[in-house]
Amino acid sequence: MKRAYCLLSAGLLLGVSSVAQADSTTDRAHGLLTGGQGRAAFELLEPLESERAGDENYDFLLGLAALEIGQNTRAVFALERVLAVNPGNLRARAEIGRAYLALGEVETARQEFENVRKQGVPADVSLTLDRYIAAARRVEDRSKPSLNGFLEAQIGYDTNVNVGPNKNSVVIPGLSSTPAILSPDSKANRDAFGSLAGGVGGRLPLSENLALLAGVNGTTRGNQHKEQFDIANYDANAGLVFTSGQHVATLMAQYGGVNVDDRKYRSVGGLTGQWQYNIDARNQFSTFVQYGKLNYEREKVRDADRWVAGAAYAYLWRDAAVLFGSLYGVGERADADIARYLGFNGLGIRLGGKANLSEKTTLFGGASFEYRRHLETDPSFLVTRTDQQYGLVAGTTYAFAREWTLTPQISLTANRSNTALNEYHRAIVSLAIRREF
Repeated sequence: MKRAYCLLSAGLLLGVSSVAQADSTTDRAHGLLTGGQGRAAFELLEPLESERAGDENYDFLLGLAALEIGQNTRAVFALERVLAVNPGNLRARAEIGRAYLALGEVETARQEFENVRKQGVPADVSLTLDRYIAAARRVEDRSKPSLNGFLEAQIGYDTNVNVGPNKNSVVIPGLSSTPAILSPDSKANRDAFGSLAGGVGGRLPLSENLALLAGVNGTTRGNQHKEQFDIANYDANAGLVFTSGQHVATLMAQYGGVNVDDRKYRSVGGLTGQWQYNIDARNQFSTFVQYGKLNYEREKVRDADRWVAGAAYAYLWRDAAVLFGSLYGVGERADADIARYLGFNGLGIRLGGKANLSEKTTLFGGASFEYRRHLETDPSFLVTRTDQQYGLVAGTTYAFAREWTLTPQISLTANRSNTALNEYHRAIVSLAIRREF
């Protein structure tokens, strides 16, 4: 919805005549809004409302600034004054539609969007209005049960399908000072692969603010030659989401598993909680905490409790570009006393973004870093293990037909460790085709 709004605003700015000539105050406010500083613009304009209400240009900018900071009712009042003076101001009519939508007056919002579309706006603006009208309908449908899903097929090449060390031998001090030759299955293996994935999720409203969510997902990936590293995973979740104004709270129970070479490898069950605060139209903050119980079918000594907790922030630009980042802490504690050295504490950071290159093409990318320090000395390497893991991902998504996308992507991972068996690097190049329904 935010993406549609940004495209709509940009198109109307180009395709519809601007409001009346501005003075120095409104010039400054316009500059602040163009620079994404909605709060500063509102604080500049709001004290002048009693003396300048009725000025079309002032009221329009005040309404736009109010929308930027989530003051939707104030925005409606200001934009209604604009339309009272100039009913043909299409930009103001589109913006008041957005304000009505934010206030939950979906039918009124849709009527305003449709009125703008009927006025002969450029084709790209009309297409964006169609999307925004569809978004309004989706909001309206939130009061009804809904079901959605996806199917995805992918092909690619992986330089390290088994996440092994990129060397033929390592020295293990706890065993011998002579380098140990790694078996073919222990060191990094490269191969082409193909995968299939699918999922379905549903939403069942229980009241105006509370809804039940549930979903299942699964993926199976087969390698061209290294079939012993074929992998499949599945995940099921169910929980509640509560919405109140700018606040969204979610609590989900999850259960999933991983199979390797058609044999059960690991399962995990747990809970995830998240609180999201929509600060204004461009800024979003959230905090999250997750607990998972890890159970290893073949290596019970590795069973552990895992915790992740952190915070995330997202910012939306006017041109529909999004920047997001998160900072989190992570920890694992092994169940078995003899495996305490497998437990660790860590800290991670993730940064990413996406931007629309065209109406159908989106560019995305991200970077990550995670530091982990284990709790006790590793008995094989006679040191307390530390890891520094780096990640990069980049790609583009092309919407070549309705509900269909094509995504080429490259992913790079490097793990630096003071224990040689856990040091590796990996590159994955892939192409995915996806159908959503």
